[in-house]
Amino acid sequence: MAASLKSVLIQPKAAHTGTVIWLHGLGDSGAGWSFMAEHLATQFPNIKWVLPNAPNIPITLNGGYRMPGWFDLTGLTFSEKMVEDEKGMLSTVSTVNQLIRSEVDSGTPSNRIVLGGFSQGSAMSLLTGLTSEYKFAGIIGLSGWLPLHSKISAMASDANKKTPIFMGHGDIDPVVQFAYGSQSAAALKAKGYNVDFHSYPGVVHTASDEEIADVANFLKKVLPSV
Repeated sequence: MAASLKSVLIQPKAAHTGTVIWLHGLGDSGAGWSFMAEHLATQFPNIKWVLPNAPNIPITLNGGYRMPGWFDLTGLTFSEKMVEDEKGMLSTVSTVNQLIRSEVDSGTPSNRIVLGGFSQGSAMSLLTGLTSEYKFAGIIGLSGWLPLHSKISAMASDANKKTPIFMGHGDIDPVVQFAYGSQSAAALKAKGYNVDFHSYPGVVHTASDEEIADVANFLKKVLPSV
C-alpha cells in the first residue's frame, strides 16, 4: 500500500466547517463519486469532500490482475471460512488515518468529519471508523459489509461507540448480497452501536437517488450548520 493517497478534492463553496472522506468501491476511483459530492454541494456549501484513489493492487477475485482496491478479495461470499486480507485492510486503515490527521491538523475537528464509502470502501469506512481514536460526526456504509467481524470487537475503540452510523443496501444487489449488509448492521446494533439501516427495493449494486437523498438527510443531522 502506498504511504499516501492521491485524492479528488471538491472544495466548499463557503467557509469550510466540515469534511466528508469518501472511499470508492473496487475498481473505481475518487472521480467516480464526484457526482455525489457535486450534487450535494448546493445543500452543503460548507463541506469539503475528500475522495481518495485506491492504489492498483493484485486482486485474487480478478485473476490476480491489478486494479484499484483497498485490499485483496478472494471472493464475494462472506462467511466464517473466508480468509480476509487483514494485512491489506489494516494498511488502508493507516493511510486513511493519514487523511483524517491531515484534516484535523488543518483545523477541522474530527467531530466535524464524516467517514463514508461504497462496497469495498464501505467495509473500510466501517473498519476505520470503529477502530479510530478520533471521534467522528458520523460513519456511512453503502452496499458493503462489516470486515474482520470475528475480531472487530477486540479491535474497536470507545471513541465512536455512540457515533451515528448510516448503512444502506439495495435488496437485489448481485455483487455484495443484501443479507451481508443487513446482517452486518444487525451485528453492530447487537454490540450497542447507533446504526440506522435502510434497504432499497429493486436496487442493485449502486446508490439510488433515494439513497443519496437519505445520505443528505443523514449529513444534515450529523454536520449541522455552524
